[in-house]
Amino acid sequence: MVDSAEEPEYIIDVRGLVKKFGEKNALNGIDLKVRKGELFAFLGPNGAGKTTAVRAMSTLTGFDEGTIIIGGHDVVKEPKEAKYCIGVIQQHISLDKDLTVWENMMAHAMYQQLPKEERKKRIDELSEYIGLGEYYKSKVSSLSGGWQKRVAIVCALVHRPQLLFLDEPTVGLDIQARRGLWDLLRRLNDDGMTIFLTTHYIEEAESLCHHVCFIEKGKIIAEGTPEELASKVGKVTVEYFGPDRKTQYRYFGDKAEANAFVAGLGEEYNVTIRGTNLEDAFVEMTGNKIGDNGFMTVDGKKSSGSSMGGKH
Repeated sequence: MVDSAEEPEYIIDVRGLVKKFGEKNALNGIDLKVRKGELFAFLGPNGAGKTTAVRAMSTLTGFDEGTIIIGGHDVVKEPKEAKYCIGVIQQHISLDKDLTVWENMMAHAMYQQLPKEERKKRIDELSEYIGLGEYYKSKVSSLSGGWQKRVAIVCALVHRPQLLFLDEPTVGLDIQARRGLWDLLRRLNDDGMTIFLTTHYIEEAESLCHHVCFIEKGKIIAEGTPEELASKVGKVTVEYFGPDRKTQYRYFGDKAEANAFVAGLGEEYNVTIRGTNLEDAFVEMTGNKIGDNGFMTVDGKKSSGSSMGGKH
């Protein structure tokens, strides 16, 4: 956890980042700072630019304009030093599925040029931490998606990076595996690891992260803690469904205002009063319904579209 009383130390400092594919800008001048020790997320629909941004920050792709500083190192001027600060787990796991868990982890330790005498010690240390020891002799192809992710995490951390990037880490996992991975990420973060993840799962960002950026069409739309982003819309939400067969939403500063609004609705309305959440904030700030462009909820289903009432 970050001590807000201390001067923040930024492990990621991105300024004016632009990435083009032909005539199209995939990233449109992104400015971003992430403090050391945070669990930070890019939250947005498919095609928003999340993966492109992570690939640029993790030195896996070039960019057209701007600067990226990772751990105090410019990724263009000091790529080797910047890369050593980073561990990366891409959306599509880059493990050799014909090799065993142990062989994959050892290959990554050798790739990271870990001294021979340190490789086994480091792999054993991480495997015990994550609970992989009993799977050493198993082929990666025999493991579930959740356990393959855990192998990928060991591989990404073997060289002791300061920062772990995860691109949509729980896509394709069932709910139990997803929540198990959440617990592991919290534990890593509690032990000092800075974690930057991308997701299009509302609950993932809301449950895990200290800070969240809404990203859409290559631009950062809003940034803050989940609570700060929700409060920009309103503290209390009235969700109501009436004769027009559409669910509508109104946002208020407190329950008294919400109750006054509800009192003016007819008895034919089905009404729910609840706290405003990150999903409400995303919908209001971007104009996208949850479910548009592949934006998902944690159960892996697209939510039903909703018509939005005006803000109070």
